[in-house]
Amino acid sequence: MKKNSERKQTRITALSKAQELAFAPLSFQTISAMLDLNILKFLNKNPSSLADIASKLNLDSYTVKTLIQVAEVIDIVEYDDGKYKLTPKGEAFLYDDMTIANFNFVKDICYLGASELTQSFINKKPEGLKKFISNKEETIYPLVPKLPEPARSSWYKFDNLYSDNCFDKVFEIISSDFKKIFDIGGNTGKFEKICLKNPDIDITMLDLKENISARLNEPSLNGCNFYPVNVLDNNVVYPKMNNCAILMSQFLDCFSKEQILKILTDLKNNMDNVSRIFILEPFTDNQVFDAAKYALVHISLYFTCMANGVSKMYEQNEMVELINNAGLKLVRVYNNIGPFDYTLLECGKNGMV
Repeated sequence: MKKNSERKQTRITALSKAQELAFAPLSFQTISAMLDLNILKFLNKNPSSLADIASKLNLDSYTVKTLIQVAEVIDIVEYDDGKYKLTPKGEAFLYDDMTIANFNFVKDICYLGASELTQSFINKKPEGLKKFISNKEETIYPLVPKLPEPARSSWYKFDNLYSDNCFDKVFEIISSDFKKIFDIGGNTGKFEKICLKNPDIDITMLDLKENISARLNEPSLNGCNFYPVNVLDNNVVYPKMNNCAILMSQFLDCFSKEQILKILTDLKNNMDNVSRIFILEPFTDNQVFDAAKYALVHISLYFTCMANGVSKMYEQNEMVELINNAGLKLVRVYNNIGPFDYTLLECGKNGMV
């Protein structure tokens, strides 16, 4: 049994960690303010005293001292020999692409809407969306191309950072067996642009009409076929899908399990026995680093309060179960795709080959 002093120390540590969570929103906004006021950028090159920070950035002493005090206790800056300088943790908000994308996404897209998380769970609707933009849409997806800045850029940079790093490998895998590819949920067309480098590939982007309209006149997508579709329509009509690959890159996590089952079932009924469905996802249980899983499970909350109210980042076994329930069979599993440990599931009407 633990001694009383050990139990007391464990409780003190736990209470200290609890305070970090209790004040986490204010810590977050401290970093945001220091970025907006150029304090982090200044300290990165110029370790300085409080007075020098205020003087060089034309800020009052109250602003500088208040922010620096918080930044020090959350390990963003450190005090050394009369001057403050950035810690490695603080530098991440200036130079680490993943940290920057995640931070701006939460700040510009999720922060205000997160206050509606409880109601979003209760109502199965993204109630936080009304905090962000006045609209009658039930999900964020038709609104993305029309979002005001900086929200639109933050959404795309976050969404593209992860899966974009997989596309070269995914194309290599798919194109070795198929020359006709349908990309459902093509988003900004990054995968399409890779396909268009090969004149032998017939590539079609399927997406909501709002997103298709935003891509139609992009010169870099000349040669791409476009097909507007809402995969949740009860009588959805897909183009003919024979002897083809159907890619869904970080797409199915945008839907509930019931909706995923519908999508997979509809595709199965529309494809021939030769065609394959490729599902690319960063499954929460396939992450090498704890920080990656930490980020992914929090992204599920974005889906709840901002995106659609019903979807999340899934585990691989959940997706495989849905594949089986749709009457499809798993063909191959490709692990560790790209730098963020994505998994590519290949499935079809036939089983393992």
